[in-house]
Amino acid sequence: MSNDALASIAPEDPSAGAHVRQFVTFHVERETYAVPLAEVQEIIRLPEMVDVPLAPPALAGLANLRGSVLPVASLRRLFSLPDRSHDDATRVVVINRGGGHGGGQGGGQGGGHESTSGFVVDRMASVITAEAGEIEGADGLTASAEADLLAGVIKRAGGMVMIIDLGRLLQRSGSGRATGGRSVDNAIEFGSATSERGAVEGAASDEIQLVSFELAGQEYALPIEHVQEIVQVPEVVSELPNAEAHVIGVINLRDRLLPLVSLRTLFGLPAAPLGEQNRIVVVSLGTEAAAVGIVTDTVKEVLRVARAVVDPLPDLLANGGSLREVESICRLNGGKRLVSILSAGRLFANTQLSGPSSGDLAVEERIMQETRGGTEVTRADEEEQFVVFRLADEEYGVPIEAVHEIVRVPEQLTHVPRTPAFIEGVVNLRGAVLPVVDQRRRFQLPDAERNDRQRIMVFAIAGVRTGFIVDSVSEVLKIPRSAIVPAPDLAQDDDNAVERIANLADAKRIILMVNVDRLLSRHEVADLQAA
Repeated sequence: MSNDALASIAPEDPSAGAHVRQFVTFHVERETYAVPLAEVQEIIRLPEMVDVPLAPPALAGLANLRGSVLPVASLRRLFSLPDRSHDDATRVVVINRGGGHGGGQGGGQGGGHESTSGFVVDRMASVITAEAGEIEGADGLTASAEADLLAGVIKRAGGMVMIIDLGRLLQRSGSGRATGGRSVDNAIEFGSATSERGAVEGAASDEIQLVSFELAGQEYALPIEHVQEIVQVPEVVSELPNAEAHVIGVINLRDRLLPLVSLRTLFGLPAAPLGEQNRIVVVSLGTEAAAVGIVTDTVKEVLRVARAVVDPLPDLLANGGSLREVESICRLNGGKRLVSILSAGRLFANTQLSGPSSGDLAVEERIMQETRGGTEVTRADEEEQFVVFRLADEEYGVPIEAVHEIVRVPEQLTHVPRTPAFIEGVVNLRGAVLPVVDQRRRFQLPDAERNDRQRIMVFAIAGVRTGFIVDSVSEVLKIPRSAIVPAPDLAQDDDNAVERIANLADAKRIILMVNVDRLLSRHEVADLQAA
């Protein structure tokens, strides 16, 4: 992880005044932008993405985010800036606007009101706090971004931080449905942010959110409700006389004294010099006054994990007493990544910094039995059958009942004068003339040389049998309906052929489901019928 990439967020401090707001800030080109902290679900590294044909140019692709389909847009393209190569600092800011986080594979076809989207940024900056007097509207603002995508600015001595209007950004990007939620320029209203965030988190009660960080090469985490904010280590830290060895000193954080603790020393790990990569995680111990800053090697990210992958600390380790600060273990990536979850209460229970605790997080063990992919046969009414084909690097699926047949591509297609321009040619299929469309060109993909793997898939569109050339036909696949979700609003018209998405999280596959009736536009269908 890059040293200047703060890949973490924290909830708003409920003790802060009503006119104090927190923002997550990041850089695009030479400008600094901000989004309300309450709208940010998490910040992740650039994931593997699936390209969607005929999508708005700003849409970078679709990603699999823990079993949910995440549309990801490029802020550079939205701001009319040139693309650049991604590097270790590149991040995706995941925004959730009032739709809950419980999409998963159980979303089915209901659609719901989720509006979770990601935006690619050059690099992260920090979490900042702004007074109401520092925030102004976007009237007369001139910057590298289009002014109508900005809701206001935060005035700082070092320059302006531009606040993005997330509602307009979602509409412009084509990365998801705009929910009509709050925007910053609507009287700069954020008063209900904390309560709304709590309602969203309550809807996903089978998940917990953790702020993860590294310490001597090991990964630890704290429940996000105990984390007030994350700040950089200041140049000056005042030492305390007669303090315990792990107490570094105190700093002045917004007119309050904050004691700093070295987790390395507290855990008996070798000392290491502080640098730009170090971060202070401000931990709440139950009251407004009882807060401690713990110094970590580097903050990693915010994790949203199912309670089912969180296990209590094994008795053999817990009874020894040496790991009393660790209350549970989170298993990620099939157990290849283990994160030790710390207890904020136990962390300082026997030190001079001990104070009342808001209580340890109770970890509920839940057993989730997945029958899909196992020995139990899924009922026919709970699954759909698709023919899967490939175009370029992506997988597509069409309902098996829509496929009339699949044939090889002849060595040469016959070009017929006065046929519609979108027709690549025609073939003689058992005495009938079959018009053929090159699906790559239809989806505006680069041309490919003819090869033995290509096939013609024959569909009936508006009663006319039409062939579409695809790169290959890979398989016939039964997919549970629980794994199929509606596609985001990727286009501004009704002719977008990709209507649904099959998200096979266990197999790490996203299949774009095509409605064959929309492979051609209304005008093209009319031309085809008249040909």
